[in-house]
Amino acid sequence: MLEKDLYEPVRQWLMDRGYNPKAEVMGCDILALKDELALAVELKVTLNLEVILQAVDRQRFADMVYIAVPKKGRLLYTKRWRMITHLLKRLEIGLLLVSEKGKNVEEALEPVPFDRERSRQAYKRKRKSAVAEFNKRHGDYNTGGVNKVKLVTAYRESALLIAHLLSVNGPMSPKRLREMGTDARKTQSILSRNVYGWFERLSKGLYMVSPRGYEALKLYNDVVSELSAGYDIANNSTAQKTT
Repeated sequence: MLEKDLYEPVRQWLMDRGYNPKAEVMGCDILALKDELALAVELKVTLNLEVILQAVDRQRFADMVYIAVPKKGRLLYTKRWRMITHLLKRLEIGLLLVSEKGKNVEEALEPVPFDRERSRQAYKRKRKSAVAEFNKRHGDYNTGGVNKVKLVTAYRESALLIAHLLSVNGPMSPKRLREMGTDARKTQSILSRNVYGWFERLSKGLYMVSPRGYEALKLYNDVVSELSAGYDIANNSTAQKTT
């Protein structure tokens, strides 16, 4: 679809709602009036930064602003799409989706005032999670700005330490691992869920390292060396973290 293909269906959508639309007014693709209300629409084949900046500029004189783009099914379920729509909500910009044949126009976002109280609650939850993840990490084992690499999260650190202790001491129970200093709350779930496939259950309450676990210990050898520092892994009866 071309931008001009979006014009007629959006124009008709506005007219059905009582607006009087006209094209190319004050730089707007569409400016529509209804009583004292002025509504601007920017037409674009791709929802990108350029059209968002144009829409923000139209807010200088329009009461409401929409962006209209073709409806692309697969795009609606991507992380990038969710991030863009969140941005549009914060900017109080509406979004219209036009079907490929131009027969239907769907209001995906209404340009209503942003719900700042709800945003503050979400901010508090996410900030709490971010700080908790930061504090649980033993060190800084990742490189900022890289893509498509496995990150060393607090959860992965805990799993690596468990695998290391099992590799040195042999099969043990979650209780014994906790006594040696592993995460008091997550040790059992890390072993039972076995997200990475690093462990094998020998019997009830007894676990060992799997072949994949030994591979991980080699792969993350530098991380394991730092994580295990301060643990008395040679003596099970007195093992404890000294830092």
